[in-house]
Amino acid sequence: MRSRYKIYNENGIFFVTSTIIDWIPVFIDEKYFSIMIDTVKFYQQNSDLTVYSYVFLDNHFHMIISGSDITKAMQSIKKYTAKEILRNLKMDSNDTVLRRFRESKPAHKTTSKHQVWQEGFHPQEIISYEMLKQKIDYIHNNPVRRQYVEKPEEWKYSSAVDYYTEKKGPLEIVRIA
Repeated sequence: MRSRYKIYNENGIFFVTSTIIDWIPVFIDEKYFSIMIDTVKFYQQNSDLTVYSYVFLDNHFHMIISGSDITKAMQSIKKYTAKEILRNLKMDSNDTVLRRFRESKPAHKTTSKHQVWQEGFHPQEIISYEMLKQKIDYIHNNPVRRQYVEKPEEWKYSSAVDYYTEKKGPLEIVRIA
C-alpha cells in the first residue's frame, strides 16, 4: 500500500481516510456497513487500536486512531474488508460493481483480481488540540455536508452520537475532545 504520507511517530494520534476506488458507493445497506464496523471492532479487541472518532459513508471513511502499528492495522482492515465486500457483492450478484473493481485493478497487482480500496490511507498526525477539534468536527459533519442527515448525531455510522448525546455508536471510542 503506497502512500505519499508517512507515519514518523508511531505513538501519535492520526486522522486517516480511505476511499473506495473511483468513489463507488459500496456502503449502501446495513450488511456492508457491518463489514466495516465488525472489522474495526475486531482490531480494537485484538490489537491496541484505539478509535477516538469515526464516520463511515457510502464510499469512504475517516477515523482518528492510535496504536503501535497504524500502517499494519489499516492494511489489515482494508484487506479484510475488501475480501468481505467482494464476497457479499458476489452473493448479491452485483456484477456491475464487481466488473468496475476488476477493471480498476492495476496490472502490477498480481495477487488479486479486483481493486476495492484506493491505495494508501493518508495518515495525518494530530499535532495540536485545535487540529484535533477541527478533524473531529470535519468527521462528524461529513454526513451533514452530504445531506444524508440534518444533524451529525443522526448519522448511524459515526461517533457523533457519542460526542453529542448520551447514546453510544456502533464502535467503542475514547472521547478526547
